[in-house]
Amino acid sequence: MRFLLTDEQLALAEAIDDIVGAHGGPAVARAWAAGDTAPGRALWDQLAETGLMGLRIGESEGGFDGSASDTVVVFERLGWHGVPGPLLETIVLAPVLVDEQTRGAIASGEVIASATVEPGTPFALDADIATHLFVIADGAVSPARIDGSVRSLDAARRLFALIPEGEGHAVDEEALRRAVDETTLACASVLLGAGERLLTEAVSYAKIRHQFGRPIGEYQAVKHQLADVRVALSFARPLVQNAALTIDTPDRGRDVSVAKITASDAATAAARAALQVHGAVGYTAEADLGIWLTRVQALSAAWGGTDMHRERVAGAILAR
Repeated sequence: MRFLLTDEQLALAEAIDDIVGAHGGPAVARAWAAGDTAPGRALWDQLAETGLMGLRIGESEGGFDGSASDTVVVFERLGWHGVPGPLLETIVLAPVLVDEQTRGAIASGEVIASATVEPGTPFALDADIATHLFVIADGAVSPARIDGSVRSLDAARRLFALIPEGEGHAVDEEALRRAVDETTLACASVLLGAGERLLTEAVSYAKIRHQFGRPIGEYQAVKHQLADVRVALSFARPLVQNAALTIDTPDRGRDVSVAKITASDAATAAARAALQVHGAVGYTAEADLGIWLTRVQALSAAWGGTDMHRERVAGAILAR
């Protein structure tokens, strides 16, 4: 099967590139990590103006009415640029947790949502800037408040513990499971985008870093390592895209878990190779490479780690 983007999806990806680039690219993540969320909020508002925040909200409610395949395209580009903030939670998860009026406010960019979800997501991302917080457990959704912070590997991902506050409400169980799976798939897409960015940075640096009078990219050991990363990312992409196509089928859980595992593994391989190619400079705070190195580490464990997803795949296979 061949997975080709539509003209509309290509245009959407290009629009994201233009918008993020105009707002400073990696500088947005750097500022967010330093505690200055103003550039990120400005980018958030601009993305909302393009309709991105309403990606998974129907047109009748002011949204974009995009598909799961559109979600994959969007979040790969956001991962490529290292855009910070609770975008997964707001764009993909929150629409099934709130009423119609609030969905309209999500689409307009007024609502920023974050949540904890059991199992797999014990901490809420950037809860300190969110307008709506939720605890999701046992099929019920409860409004929540912050109950402490947790240090993340990624300084641009501030994590918080939440506790329920106020009366919870039931939501359609299948719709909730689907939304959590699609959020997990979007996380896999971010990992894919981050992995691609790391590979691009590594290849570029291998052309200009010299050892023994030659660019290190001319050495076979380096070529082979980067080629292995290229294969891993190219293998992960169709699995992520396939999971988007099966999001409404009985195979959803298995396919989403496969996508998360392979994207995590490929992005981790890209991070390892990029760091080795860059050498000591890759460890420095001044290098933008760190944005994606730490993002990959953090997201590999977010929305269910590899062990959890391997168990789900195994369970799906044994159930047949």
